Amino acid sequence: MRWKDGRRSDNVEDRRSVTPGRVVGGGGLGIIVIALIAMFFGVDPSQLLQILNQTGLNQTTQEEPSSRSTQPRPDDELADFVSVVLADTEDVWTVLFKKMNETYQKPRLVLFSGAVQSACGFAQAAMGPFYCPADQKVYIDLSFYQDLRDRFKAPGDFAQAYVIAHEIGHHVQKLLGISDQVQQARQQASETQANKLSVMLELQADCLAGVWAYHAQKMRNILEEGDIEEALNAASSIGDDRIQKQSRGYVTPDSFTHGSSEQRVRWFSAGFKSGRPDSCNTFEAKKL
Repeated sequence: MRWKDGRRSDNVEDRRSVTPGRVVGGGGLGIIVIALIAMFFGVDPSQLLQILNQTGLNQTTQEEPSSRSTQPRPDDELADFVSVVLADTEDVWTVLFKKMNETYQKPRLVLFSGAVQSACGFAQAAMGPFYCPADQKVYIDLSFYQDLRDRFKAPGDFAQAYVIAHEIGHHVQKLLGISDQVQQARQQASETQANKLSVMLELQADCLAGVWAYHAQKMRNILEEGDIEEALNAASSIGDDRIQKQSRGYVTPDSFTHGSSEQRVRWFSAGFKSGRPDSCNTFEAKKL
C-alpha cells in the first residue's frame, strides 16, 4: 500500500501511556466474560460493552484529566500509518456524503494499550478493535495487528487498513441512522433474528470498507500488487465460521454475528467493484 506520502489525520488520540481508571463493582468479572464471549462465540464486543454499561456491571473510575491523550509521535511508524488511513477515510467519505447531500462528521480514532475506557464501557485489547456509537470513536490496540498476522494468518499493510475501514464503516452507518435502526430492531427480535441483523450490519460495514478502497485508489492511487488479496484474506480469516471452528471445533451458523468468511469476502468485493454505498444494502439482499 502506498501510504507514506498521504495526509495525516488530526483526529487520532494516543492513549497508550494512559492508565484507565481502576475497575470497581463487577467490572473486572464483566470484562473477563466479555473477552471469553467475544472470542468463543463470535459476539460483537461493542454490543456487550453497552449491555454491561447499562446494567452497571462495567463501572470504572474516570481517567485523570492530566493524563488525557495527545497526538502520536511522528517516529511511530504504525501509528503514523493508522493516521494516514484514517485521513484517507475522511477524504473519501467527505466526498461521498456531499454527493448524498449530507455532511460527514469525522470520527476520532483512539490508540490504547491493554485496556481503555470508552463511552460504551471499559474494554480490553483481547476484544479487538471496535467502534463505540455513544462517543463516535474507533478504538484499537495496535497489538491487534500482530494477532492479525500471527493468529489469523492475515499479514500486510492493506489488511491492517481494511480493519480500520471496516470500523469507519460502522461510523458511516451511525451517521446515516442505520445502526440505530438495527439496534432498535434487535431489541424486539428473537436471538436468532437479532444475530442475523448483526450479520447484516457487519457485512454492510465490510462492503463500505470496499467502497472506501475503490475511491481511495481513484483519489490517491494507494494500491500495490497484492493489496486487495491482503484485504480479502483478512476478511476471510475473521469470518465467524473460521473463528468458531478454530476456537471450539465446530460451527453454529445461528450464532454468527459478523458473517462467514465467504460472506465477508463477497461483500467487501461488492463494495470495491461498484464504489457505490447503495450497493451495500445487505438488509434487502436476496443472498447474504
